[in-house]
Amino acid sequence: MAAHRFCDEFEAGFGWIIDETTCRTCHALAAEGGVWLVDPVDVPGLDERIAPFGAPRAVIQLVDRHNRDCAELARRLGVPHHRVPFAGVPGAPFEAVPIARLPLWRELALWWPAERTLVAGDALGTLPYFCEPGARLGVHPLLRLTPPRRLDRLDARRVLCGHGEGVCGEQVADELHAALARSRRALPAVLAHAWRWARSRD
Repeated sequence: MAAHRFCDEFEAGFGWIIDETTCRTCHALAAEGGVWLVDPVDVPGLDERIAPFGAPRAVIQLVDRHNRDCAELARRLGVPHHRVPFAGVPGAPFEAVPIARLPLWRELALWWPAERTLVAGDALGTLPYFCEPGARLGVHPLLRLTPPRRLDRLDARRVLCGHGEGVCGEQVADELHAALARSRRALPAVLAHAWRWARSRD
């Protein structure tokens, strides 16, 4: 198994990144004595890391192709596995925000109003192939021509992504709005940035 490190720590949860090219990022979100795992990859010590936040309630899979260890971890923990739950997750403090309902791409995001936290699987990211130079947050290259405008209404102070570390702060809402607004016109810059980043990793 690839190495991992913890990230995106705040009072109501944390994330962990698998140390690989695509930097798969997973999250544990805690509220009212329960913990929801989002797009998780199982790693050593995860149960102990979760324990102070409460009992696991469910595993939530945001993207149809983000199988990761969702089903296996749900079975191991004895909790439901919600696979792209457009209708929402019973008992969870999150709202489901549809991103894509295509035959080869089904995705939703989670909006947590109490924490002003947006959790995205593939729609948004912070790795260089998501962002043009100088930007901390960007739209997935394959969604840039039809960006997820539903996210524009959200007054987020924290965006957690499925690839890369999240961003937080009072300026994040403005960064999210800007990323969506420039999604189409910034595509050439994003592709060039991604190409340079990929070459630097060879």
